Formats: sequence, C-alpha cells, structure tokens
Amino acid sequence: QVLTLDARNHGGSPHSPLMTYEAMSLDVQHLLTRLGITKCILLGHSMGGKTAMTLALQRPDLVERLISVDISPVSTAPVSEFSAYISAMKSVKIPDGLSRSAARQLADDQLRPVVQVPQLRQFLLTNLVEVEGRYGWRVNLEAISHHLADIMSFPAFHKPYPGPALFLGGSNSPYISSRDYPEIQRLFPKADVQHIEGAGHIVHQDKFEEFVTAVLNFLPPP
Repeated sequence: QVLTLDARNHGGSPHSPLMTYEAMSLDVQHLLTRLGITKCILLGHSMGGKTAMTLALQRPDLVERLISVDISPVSTAPVSEFSAYISAMKSVKIPDGLSRSAARQLADDQLRPVVQVPQLRQFLLTNLVEVEGRYGWRVNLEAISHHLADIMSFPAFHKPYPGPALFLGGSNSPYISSRDYPEIQRLFPKADVQHIEGAGHIVHQDKFEEFVTAVLNFLPPP
C-alpha cells in the first residue's frame, strides 16, 4: 500500500502560516495515527525528505526504513535562489479566461528569466491551477517565503535514527555532496548514499526508471 501526501501549504492540503519541519513531521504522525499505521517506510524528496528525516529522528519507532531523495540533513544552499523563484511566481500575471495550455505557456514565459532550468520550471508549473476561470498558485507562497530560512535549514538532533536509510541523489545536483557525509553518518549510521547518473534535483522526473529501480532494490523483500 502506497500513500502519497501533500505537505501543508502544498497540493490539496490546507494552508497554514506555520511551516517548520517539526510541524510537518507532526502532520505525518497525525495521519499515521488516524490511519492506524504503526510502522511505515518513509520516502520524501527535497523538503519532503527533510520532513521524513525529522520524523525518523523524532519517532524512530514509526519508521521501518527511510528514503531521502536529493537532500541531506544539513542547511541547504542559498536561500536567495529560492527567494528569487518565489518572487518570480508571485509576479506572474495571467489574464482571466485563457485556456489551460495558453495560461501555462504564459506563466512559463514569465518565469523563464529567473527560473532558467526547464525541468525546474515544469516542476513549479504543476502548481498552477484554475479556479472559476482565474489562474493562480495552489502553494501558499506567503507562508513558504516567510519560513524560507526554516525550510532551508534542518532541526538539531543528537540521537541517531537506527534503521536502514537510503540517500538517493542526482549526479548533477549539489544537494547530497561529500561535505554532507559526516552529518549523514552521524544521524543515520546505517545510511547508504547513491547517486543516479544524469539526474538533477528532481531525480524521479529526470531518471524515472532508474529512480524506481533504486527504491525497489532498497525495500525489504516482500
């Protein structure tokens, strides 16, 4: 059984002014409790990976195995880059009544000067939604920009997570680097670090087959 959940301020989940890893970890814990799940294998990408790590370190009893996709338990490089992306998203203007494809193309054109990597623009554009003829972003840009420093950093932990962990990075991405290995080793002593050749930050989009294979190989046999 696979459950995919939207973090707060993302997708179909409710918006909240609070956006910390402790809060997002609690969201997942509450969901597990509600569904009666006492043990799970947790997979998260980027901010979701940091949320998954936080939960594993807070409540190792709930996490059988952990998979962190292209993110380490350290502060993530420049806040300014993400701040620029958020500003670019906020400044997108789309007239009412356009077709979805035209609106998406217009948003893509307006983001291009700041978000130059096409795959990243495509990823951001998945958040463009239409409500009664009006286009806007379904992510809570205000809360995310307000908590950007929290999102880019990682909470302090002293007790390691004892279970198996996989850190799965993209070879073209800087987010799991050899500089992070000591901290990965300290907090996740059973960690295996792998990089998928030719993948950027959005590993599962760039190299889908290789990503799925790596994840399946890490899972316990059925």
